Amino acid sequence: MSRLAGGGPVLRPQPAREITAVSADGSRIHVELYGPEGAPAVVLAHGWTCSTAFWAEQIRELSADHRVVAYDQRGHGRSPVPAGASGYSTHALADDLEAVLAAALAPGEKAVVAGHSMGGMTVMAAASRPGFRTHAAAVLLCSTGPSRLAAESLVVPLGPGALRTRLTVAILGAKAPLGPVTPVSRKILKYATMGPGSAPERVDACARIVHACPRKARVGWSHVLAELDLDAGVRALTLPVAVLVGTADRLTPPVHARGLAAALPQCVGLTELAGMGHMTPVEAPEAVTARIRELTGTYLGTGLGVKEDA
Repeated sequence: MSRLAGGGPVLRPQPAREITAVSADGSRIHVELYGPEGAPAVVLAHGWTCSTAFWAEQIRELSADHRVVAYDQRGHGRSPVPAGASGYSTHALADDLEAVLAAALAPGEKAVVAGHSMGGMTVMAAASRPGFRTHAAAVLLCSTGPSRLAAESLVVPLGPGALRTRLTVAILGAKAPLGPVTPVSRKILKYATMGPGSAPERVDACARIVHACPRKARVGWSHVLAELDLDAGVRALTLPVAVLVGTADRLTPPVHARGLAAALPQCVGLTELAGMGHMTPVEAPEAVTARIRELTGTYLGTGLGVKEDA
C-alpha cells in the first residue's frame, strides 16, 4: 500500500496477516501483522482521527527485522464505529488494547508498545490491566498527555483561561463534516497539528488520514478527550517509559510531556523534537522509529539498537 509521507511516496508493505481482535463489549478491532515470525514485537496504537496508515513509515522500517502489530482504534480505519455512547470511554480503549495484545502475541510474549496521542492515552488507561502488564516490556508515549487537554491546548491563539478552554472544546468537538481535502483544510490542519516547517507531502498525508475518520467517531472521541483524567494511569505505568514530543505541538504541548517525565515511576528519557508539531510519527519518522528501536534493543534483549545509516 502506498502512502505519501516524507519526501515522496512511501511503501507500506502488505500485512503478513490481518486478524480481528474482539474486545470485552464485543467490538471488533482490525489488526495488521507485519514482519517475520519470531522477531521482536512492536505494537503501534494510533491517535484520534487516525488509522494504521498513520504509522506507514514506522511499519516500513521496523517490519524488516521486527514483528509489527498495528491496529485501528474503534471507530477508526477498518474498526467499526461504536453503536452508542457507551462505546466511547478510556475503559473501552484499554479493553481494546488488551484484546489486541491477547490476539496478536503469544502467551507471555513481550512487546514494546508505542502510543501516539490517543494511543498514548490508551496505554495510560490500560496501565494497571493484567493483559497489558503481561505483554508490555517498555512503552513509548508519543505526543500525548493524561489530563487537562483542552485547558493546555494552544490551538486557539488566546491566553490560558476559561474562554480558551471553551473554544477549544467547541472546535475539537465540532459536528460539521470535514468534507474533501482542500488547500484551505490542509492549511487548517497544518496550523493545528503540525510544525510550521512540515513538508507539503506530509501535511497532505495527514490530512487524507484525518479526513477519512468517520464524523461520528471523531465527535464521540472528542467528548472523551475533553474530560480526560488519566493521571492515575501515569503513576501505574511502572515499566520503562520513554516520552517524545514536538516543541511546536499545539494539541498536546510540551508541558504534558514534561509532566509525564516527572510523574512516571520509570521514565527512561524525554525527547523534545525542535520545530515538530503533534504528528511526530509522520513529521519526524526517523526519530520516532529510532526511539522504538532503542527500546526493543534495550528491553527485549534483541541487540538491534538504533539502525545505522548505510
